Amino acid sequence: MRFLTHHMLRDSAGRLPEKEALVHGAERLNYHQAWQACEGLADGLCDAGVVRGERVGILLEPSVPLAVSIFAVSRAGGVFVPIHHALFAEQIEHIIRDCRISAIITSVSRYEALKPLLQSCPSVRFMVLAGGGAPADSALPVHSYEELSSRIPAQPRRDANIEQDLAAILYTSGSTGKPKGVMLSHANVLAGADIVSTYLGITEQERILAVLPFSFDAGLNQLTTSVAKGATCVMMKFLFAKEIVAQLHKERITGLAGVPPLWNIIAQDSSGLAAKPLPNLRYITNTGGALPLRSLECLRAALPDARVFLMYGLTEAFRSTYLPPEELDRRPTSMGKAIPDTEIWVLDENGKICPPGEIGELVHRGPTVSLGYWGLPELTRRVLRPNPLLPPEIDSPERVCYSGDLVQTDEEGFLFFVGRRDNQIKSSGFRISPNEVEAVLCRLDQIREAAVIGVPDEMLGQHIRAFVVAVDGATPDPAQLLGVAATMMPRHMVPKAIEVVSELPKTASGKIDYPGLRRRVEAEANPPS
Repeated sequence: MRFLTHHMLRDSAGRLPEKEALVHGAERLNYHQAWQACEGLADGLCDAGVVRGERVGILLEPSVPLAVSIFAVSRAGGVFVPIHHALFAEQIEHIIRDCRISAIITSVSRYEALKPLLQSCPSVRFMVLAGGGAPADSALPVHSYEELSSRIPAQPRRDANIEQDLAAILYTSGSTGKPKGVMLSHANVLAGADIVSTYLGITEQERILAVLPFSFDAGLNQLTTSVAKGATCVMMKFLFAKEIVAQLHKERITGLAGVPPLWNIIAQDSSGLAAKPLPNLRYITNTGGALPLRSLECLRAALPDARVFLMYGLTEAFRSTYLPPEELDRRPTSMGKAIPDTEIWVLDENGKICPPGEIGELVHRGPTVSLGYWGLPELTRRVLRPNPLLPPEIDSPERVCYSGDLVQTDEEGFLFFVGRRDNQIKSSGFRISPNEVEAVLCRLDQIREAAVIGVPDEMLGQHIRAFVVAVDGATPDPAQLLGVAATMMPRHMVPKAIEVVSELPKTASGKIDYPGLRRRVEAEANPPS
């Protein structure tokens, strides 16, 4: 029986020991080798001091060590915290301090950049470095990933956790403030893998290309569905769409998941997607925002034999809906219906189910509803609430997830996205807090005040537009501001444009009038004729 995250790897190794499991470039492990590496690394983590429930940060680029580390932390009884490799030091430090990470698995190439950061993170007790020997100047104990993963434990360790225990923390931006850690139990992780495998029809014959980061719930699911079914997970880091297309051919990929910005660049002629058939590609999936119809049409024309699944999800409940491929022609803008073993409701302000056509909030009920936000009980209670449709006679601990997304259904129950309740921006598949971007801009010497909004963008979903007020006497150049901002935050958070204004519009209560800024941008885009 599978109860814990690493049981997926253990069981597939038992069934298919010689089957290719993990691929990155020239490095290839079969399931037996992957499980042995997991066992060795887990044994080393335990000997180094990791105990049940401790958080272990994993800061690695797409690689075999990244995949093995996720399962090894689970095997050691810890909680894995994948950290996106493109984050800047400030975001990394926030994650480490917020969930009090005890150990970090990273690469030798990241060591120098992390050294000064770790001086302000007293919770970190040791590091594991992949890709070379331990540096001599480390103030912390440093272990070699290669040495630990090649260990043969003297005797098998007993599993420390049960399925309800915390397995992972995935950091995602909320509507305000810094990124928040969404807590996933082992049961959540396994349910997500099983449910998605069911409606995508994933089997051990699949070769899944993982291009989304494992710090993103949909990216992590590429690994877990693959391992759960004994398939092959091929990982890669890319700069250009043509590199992905080349990998689809070379590795005979059968499944690929993406977000709208990724599909938009793959749909371009320069990617070479339409130049040569891909007979092995059985399905593609989209999540993280609506896929523009023009890109969808290009993908379907270039991949006539691949099934296209449009999906919707949120980190707090993982995956909520999907549109069966046979419905694409009838309703290409729909989010579909609930995933298996899940209920999706559209509720009004009084907690009642909305009739078709009426706008309400999407509420998710099912086994993938997360444990909430790390260290934020009040926010957890606002998002994860008691089931409002249970009879009052039933006193249940069950919680359902209020998504904050406004949706409506048609007469046949298919869902359509309308908008967000808050100011959150969805760009390049990332959820971005306007306040976080504003805080960075306000640190620039010439800026006194900043406001950020999301603007509809066919390629990105939304792009970021910033309005700033200069300090007295300053005359900042927007291009220079953008250049400096690009050195202070990840690319997906950098505004597409910065406009210097004399003042920001305010509401009667003195708050920034974000709807007013959005109306201004809309008026600029649609001037009266």
